[in-house]
Amino acid sequence: MRKKNEEDKIEFYEISNFRFYLEDDMGAPKNTIDAYISDLRQYQDFLVKYENIVNVDEITREDILRYIESLKRKNLSKATISRKITAIKDFHRYLCKEEDIHENPSLLIDNPKPDKPLPTVLSKDEINKMISSIDGDDILSIRNRAMMELLYAAGLRITELLDLTVRELHLKEKYVTVIGKGDKERLVPIGDMAVFYVRKYVEHARQELMKDKNTFLLFFNYKGEKMSRQGFFKFIKKLAVDNGITKNISPHTIRHSFATHLLEGGVDLRVVQELLGHEDISTTQIYTHIDKSRLKEMYDETHPLARKDNNDEI
Repeated sequence: MRKKNEEDKIEFYEISNFRFYLEDDMGAPKNTIDAYISDLRQYQDFLVKYENIVNVDEITREDILRYIESLKRKNLSKATISRKITAIKDFHRYLCKEEDIHENPSLLIDNPKPDKPLPTVLSKDEINKMISSIDGDDILSIRNRAMMELLYAAGLRITELLDLTVRELHLKEKYVTVIGKGDKERLVPIGDMAVFYVRKYVEHARQELMKDKNTFLLFFNYKGEKMSRQGFFKFIKKLAVDNGITKNISPHTIRHSFATHLLEGGVDLRVVQELLGHEDISTTQIYTHIDKSRLKEMYDETHPLARKDNNDEI
């Protein structure tokens, strides 16, 4: 069904009826209703202008898909596109209920999956600042330095770090054996700094911390018990604050930073996947997005013509 308004513009009767339905039957908030109707007006404009559709029973799934593609070309956010698709699907569901159409062309239309937020990453300077600030010679400082050096050197998950045993250390060969998710074993190389500080911990602090327990476990808290995730989380948060780092970080932030810094250094994605113990490379690919994002930030910060305020004549 159609009519012409004062501007001789085609308008679906059903959109106005849908507004009444949202207001009276559904009791939807005014802001929601206004957003839905605005989205549907845009949808209608596209159908009329590009698909020559003036009646709702002419709309096909392909028409809806072409409209969605037009939204993507406008570089709208996934959240905005998802809201518009939801309005369209609710509208067609309403049309079926009112028997204005006999089949719902939007049934198999999926909303776009929301973008996963990029994980927090520390710069190399921030990592170095945090780790080098642990310079005491008491047993807890020696332990903390060894843990941080190892966490960053091998890109470990926090549970992997806390579950390590002395039997899994191969300091002479400069690698550790890591038991990851699903009890999958991987070998991860470590650098000279990690080797030095882990050896220092084993030789000068571990025995005192473990309090003569008969165990191969590597790290202990001051009570001689296995380090807890919560305990290490509190330690690393305080370490960041003490070094003036305002980012919201966790032990996993060190793992994110490890992977990002490797990619920035030119290491192949497949190698990073192996080092992290990711079964699916798609999990590792998020770090390529971080790398590109950081590259853009570095460009904006350093290139003299990257920002307008760097050149008033632009």
